[in-house]
Amino acid sequence: MAPTFDEVYREKYLLLTTFTKDGRPKPTPVWGVPHEGKLLISTDDGSWKTKRIKNTPRVTIQKCGVLGKVKGEPVEAVARNLPKSETRRVFDMVTRRYWWHAWWWIPQALIRGGVDKVHAAIEVSPVD
Repeated sequence: MAPTFDEVYREKYLLLTTFTKDGRPKPTPVWGVPHEGKLLISTDDGSWKTKRIKNTPRVTIQKCGVLGKVKGEPVEAVARNLPKSETRRVFDMVTRRYWWHAWWWIPQALIRGGVDKVHAAIEVSPVD
């Protein structure tokens, strides 16, 4: 039986698959934080995944290993780019969950102009 959103979105490592306008899948491993029944992701502002989500909110998530090796079946979901005002909050939540990567994650953001300038936040929700 296929897993549910609730069974997958709390995993430490996830593969997020976004879709192009013509339906081609584009998978990428992401770090996410479960929050109030949704998955929050911090990513580079202007990344291809944010552009694809803007055009096509359909996504899938699935369990994966630290390097992105798939470990489960995909689950259909819906994603949206959060307003810029949410970027810092989501970035901080992701940083707390993956604190051992903060030594390069935070300075990299600061060097590039600051978290609010170079990052974006994505919210992934279950399909109704």
